[in-house]
Amino acid sequence: MITSSLAPMAGFTDTSFRRLASRYGVRYTVSEMISAVALTMRDRKTATLARIVEGEAPVFLQIFGHDPDTMARAADILLSGSFDGCDYAAPPAGIDINMGCPVKKIVTNGEGSALARDFDLAARVTYAVREVCEKYGVPLSVKIRSGWDAEHVTSPTIAPILARAGAAKITLHTRTREQMYAPSADPAICREVRDALDASGYTSVILCGNGDIDSVEAAQRYISLGCDEVAIGRAALGAPWIFSALRDPENFIPPSTEEIIRIASEFVHDVVRDLGEEMGIRESRGRAAHFIKGMRGSASIRDRLNRATTEDEFIRILSEVGST
Repeated sequence: MITSSLAPMAGFTDTSFRRLASRYGVRYTVSEMISAVALTMRDRKTATLARIVEGEAPVFLQIFGHDPDTMARAADILLSGSFDGCDYAAPPAGIDINMGCPVKKIVTNGEGSALARDFDLAARVTYAVREVCEKYGVPLSVKIRSGWDAEHVTSPTIAPILARAGAAKITLHTRTREQMYAPSADPAICREVRDALDASGYTSVILCGNGDIDSVEAAQRYISLGCDEVAIGRAALGAPWIFSALRDPENFIPPSTEEIIRIASEFVHDVVRDLGEEMGIRESRGRAAHFIKGMRGSASIRDRLNRATTEDEFIRILSEVGST
């Protein structure tokens, strides 16, 4: 059995999808990125990103920012539930600090991947949030990338610094910031990070590998390189049953086309229930496409789904996949 989590993805890892991943045995999930600044300013829209609903596996709430005090206040707000619109079916399982997002508008503010370039500030942010997590008795994890670019592969250096500052888990996305999301992850860096953590005395710090994990074999490679667990991102969007495969690879049976369509239809229904029909259908168009990718007639089906306006129409079109 390989321990796996659902990696955070903006616009995708909302309550509906986290709940779906939970059905297939994911160990825990991570929320979409929550702005520490917006949260401390009591932004109502930000509060919706922190929802935790019935039927979810344990959820880590991910925050981003660069000011230690603001990050600590945001963590305290989330863990105490002291914000307008708080909606927790279960308390957060922990806090995750994002030091890996490569998006320009995030790094321009010195956040995400940019924060990991400043070792001292990254350590102070981690320490400040760690103190809050200790108060509530929950773990702190930090997500980083392998480095900024090919000339600055800094993860083996910063990982022990973050562990010293209080990170109980390091999630390592095995691309540099420069690589963004290109299909070029390099799991080999995990061995260097694991060795660096162990050499510094942080043998108990969990190392979670992330990047291009789309099969049991890919996950096993990460484990062989020193990871304790893996985080699945894009590969889960159209195949959440990957978590079942990782839990019990010997007995896993992939779903049939008919089962996949049923799963996708149930997911669309869940999204519509959460967001309302108009917004739910709009959100479901791209997300349903992940489930039918590569199936016979999927291109024409996607085009029709993009023009569907009601849940009934959407589900009817989706059910025609493979018959056209």
